[in-house]
Amino acid sequence: MTTRTRALAAALSLSFLLTACNAGSSSEDPTEDTPDTGSSTDAGQGTAAPAGDETVRVGLVAEPASLDFTTTDGAAIPQALLYNVYETLVKVDQSGEIVPALASDYEVSEDGLTYTFTLQQGVTFSNGEAFTAEDVVTSFEAVQNDWTVSLKSQFEIIESVEATSDTEVVVTLTHPSNSFLYSLTTRVGAIFDSGSMSDLATRPIGTGPYTFGDWNPGASITLQRNADYWGDEPYFSQVVLSYFKDANALNSAMLTDGIDVVGTVQAPEALSEFEDGDYQIIEGTTNGEVVLSFNNETEPFQDLRVRQAARHAIDHQALLDTCWDGRGALIGSMVPPTDPWYEDRTGDYPYDVEAAKALMEEAGAEGVAVRLRIPTLPYAQACAPVVETMLEEVGFDVTIDDLEFPAAWVEDVFTNADYEMSIVSHVEPRDLGNVFGNPDYYIRYGTPELRALLEEADAGSEEVQVEKMKEAAALISEDAASDFLFLLPNLIVADPDITGLPENALSESFDLANLARG
Repeated sequence: MTTRTRALAAALSLSFLLTACNAGSSSEDPTEDTPDTGSSTDAGQGTAAPAGDETVRVGLVAEPASLDFTTTDGAAIPQALLYNVYETLVKVDQSGEIVPALASDYEVSEDGLTYTFTLQQGVTFSNGEAFTAEDVVTSFEAVQNDWTVSLKSQFEIIESVEATSDTEVVVTLTHPSNSFLYSLTTRVGAIFDSGSMSDLATRPIGTGPYTFGDWNPGASITLQRNADYWGDEPYFSQVVLSYFKDANALNSAMLTDGIDVVGTVQAPEALSEFEDGDYQIIEGTTNGEVVLSFNNETEPFQDLRVRQAARHAIDHQALLDTCWDGRGALIGSMVPPTDPWYEDRTGDYPYDVEAAKALMEEAGAEGVAVRLRIPTLPYAQACAPVVETMLEEVGFDVTIDDLEFPAAWVEDVFTNADYEMSIVSHVEPRDLGNVFGNPDYYIRYGTPELRALLEEADAGSEEVQVEKMKEAAALISEDAASDFLFLLPNLIVADPDITGLPENALSESFDLANLARG
């Protein structure tokens, strides 16, 4: 009558393992060039170290503009709060496998329409309220009715959510969906206390291993160990997330013992500063596609020939070598190698200046003025001058416009689509459909042909899903809906005795509960 979703989780995990690659290498052997970091790849699966009274200080960039990801876009909020303060029914672990979290078990009906979740017992929120099935109902219905960010569309497939007891939730879908379970591992699957959802921007209440301490805007967010956590107690009693707008300041903080971990290296060319043996360096892969976004509803990028010219104009390997020290992977599409439907599409638009010039001439677009409106993030600011030079060589007149991130960029580019081109990393997992399948998203693509492929992929068998998602990625690439500069590597520098650091960043969360000193 029912089938266990553990089989699906195992299949997903196998797909991740079979397709995983080292973001710092383009070799066919994904492990061949992986540096020895002194820690095992499964270090993040839990630590045996006893809990202590220590604080760990993690340096990051892109501070949240708010703590409420139900109304505010951006990856910085779930990076800090997802899995740490807010938990989900199921989660993605550091090997890419979907595993139980607030749900101890789950079953899927044979027709794929009904998901039954059995909840963990004895769980409380950080305000002392008991976690029950009603909190799941309230949280899921809030996504459908109250959330304002575009990711809420992932729950349009839900027909009903019912608490059949305090410890059981039944979710019924309008049609079978391959992506539904995975979506529950992301921020839309976060479970909130049903009585504390009115102050999410400043007072997060969750069931996670850490509780929200305080937020010093412009500087840091502090999380405290949850003394009443239902799961394994985290090693560190306090985590301080320190935010740096300048990549060199981030490195300096590490070199002067101001932080214990550089959670995301933003000056990869400076890694040699940490190669003297006093630090550990971790290099893996991420979901972060660095996209040269085109506004498909405005001139000149309404014209396919102009989009094609822009893609031919970019020497991707030279760009990667110049602006990110050659670290990362060339992908050619909106699919990272850790997804089951990855294909190498870097050959779709090879670097060809003469072909680009001919396309610009054919389109009557020589000398066309475009604004390259970029966020004040290190990778965008490092890559924009390289992109500008390459585009101007084939006939574009490019003006770089730096926009403060997140406030100005989110308002002007993301919300109002007031731009011709931009550069931004999309780090949400499996986000091809979210970014390109919605005609109202800032890229303004979402063609009927693409949406049909996405629907077929979601409703079909696993084999059909892989086939149709490959077709979707090919369509986006061949139609030059945007250009895909490279895939960000997961680069971490840390004290040599910090354990539990993720080799690969495959979820939206920086899962802090795994960290310890060994």
